[in-house]
Amino acid sequence: MAVSSPPYQYEVAIIGAGFSGLAMAARLQEAGQRSFVILERANEVGGTWRDNTYPGCACDIMSHLYSFSFAPNPHWSRMYPQQPEILAYLKRFTDHYSLRQHLRLGTSLLAAHFEQDGGYWKLQAADGQIFTARTVVAALGPLNRPHYPDIPGLADFQGEVFHSAKWNHTYDLEGKRIAVIGTGASAIQFVPQIAPKVSALHLFQRSAPWIMPKPDRAVRAWEQRLFRRFPLTQRLLRHAIYWANELRGLLFMGNKTIQQWGQKKALKYLQKSVSDPELRQKLTPDYAIGCKRILISNDYYPALQLPQVQVHTEGIERITADAVCTKAGERLAVDAIILGTGFVAADFVVDMKIRGLDGQNLFDEWLRTGAQAYKGATVSGYPNWLFLVGPNTGGGHNSIVHIAESQVAYAMSYLEYLRQQPNGAYLDLKAEAQAAYNVELQQKMQQTVWLSGCKSWYLNQAGQNTTLYPGLNYQFRQITAKFDNQAYTLKTNTQTTLATIG
Repeated sequence: MAVSSPPYQYEVAIIGAGFSGLAMAARLQEAGQRSFVILERANEVGGTWRDNTYPGCACDIMSHLYSFSFAPNPHWSRMYPQQPEILAYLKRFTDHYSLRQHLRLGTSLLAAHFEQDGGYWKLQAADGQIFTARTVVAALGPLNRPHYPDIPGLADFQGEVFHSAKWNHTYDLEGKRIAVIGTGASAIQFVPQIAPKVSALHLFQRSAPWIMPKPDRAVRAWEQRLFRRFPLTQRLLRHAIYWANELRGLLFMGNKTIQQWGQKKALKYLQKSVSDPELRQKLTPDYAIGCKRILISNDYYPALQLPQVQVHTEGIERITADAVCTKAGERLAVDAIILGTGFVAADFVVDMKIRGLDGQNLFDEWLRTGAQAYKGATVSGYPNWLFLVGPNTGGGHNSIVHIAESQVAYAMSYLEYLRQQPNGAYLDLKAEAQAAYNVELQQKMQQTVWLSGCKSWYLNQAGQNTTLYPGLNYQFRQITAKFDNQAYTLKTNTQTTLATIG
């Protein structure tokens, strides 16, 4: 008896070739699954580490932890990896797992529509290509949409303007008068790199970040040899870094003792680093430590004390053709404006329509309700669709790669269950499971420092934290360790049954 072919091209379509998308692809490859495609809008893998090339770009998680647990790199040159080295690691990883044969680079998706009769997704690319897959794993990444501030006159500025995520390497900063808007994680890395080159640097700060010293150093040659010869030593170091980060993570969960310790350490570092009392006052945060992202740097405070650097806290009134005008009445002539204003992360909106059951559009729903999912992975009404690093999966203290691996494990068990079902079957998350999970999540969120009153990119326009997980990484790993079929309904073309593993 002939076996009918499925009405789709691939078992799995992965959207995005950053850390999480590549991890998913490698795990599929290891499991013997060859029917998958990786759709990437850019012309190379790497995600945020491909896109961000500003001077000084680096990670604030130690290199031995900011890498895949199943693909260690004994060759890291520094304790904290810089952008070129991270990107090189991801390229090697891609080649090692023979993933390029599955890559479709330069493929930007416009729409995704669930074909209910066939139980699969139809994906439409900007170039007219159509891809069909039983399951979609969306590894879109939260840091891919630069935030551009709404400042009167910005569009009228006649000099050079660019965002740190789209750095203009052809523009020569030497001897120029530069305005930098923003003092977040990117700015504290590139400001020290460009400050010595420019004739004037005006740094516009909305709120002072909490900054800790960065315990960075070169990895010694004998250490690299040790990691190569005895991989267990690197795994032990990885575990030590991980659990130290988990302990510090209690700061964000409302532990007053660790909060006080962190605040005292940061203020002591500021006191030691900045001698001028007026500048030190400007650089003293006025909100609870951890409410916004805690930053690490050894060269930011010294850079702000160079004679050509001025820190402005009074706010920008408007921008003219050749100057920035402050609310204090100053007119500061500048040649270029660099926006270090971060990313749009909390709203999880991308330029793609995702239509599930009954034709509803996911991102339209999220604009009304705020982004939410079940364990950051699945959404009711959108069967056979999984997110990696979706809503409420981020953390302020530990490696997002660890979170991504937890979600990949959940996705793999989801796919294994679905594989056992007939063609046309699909899994839809129960609406009540999604609602109960998010009610509990937001209740836990109330105990965290992230809702202590500051305004941060963690929050959407309604003030809801849709970005971070209100717990430690090991707790997230626990809740994603096993596919919980009771939260889903298994549907087929001919019948609807509760999903039970048999």
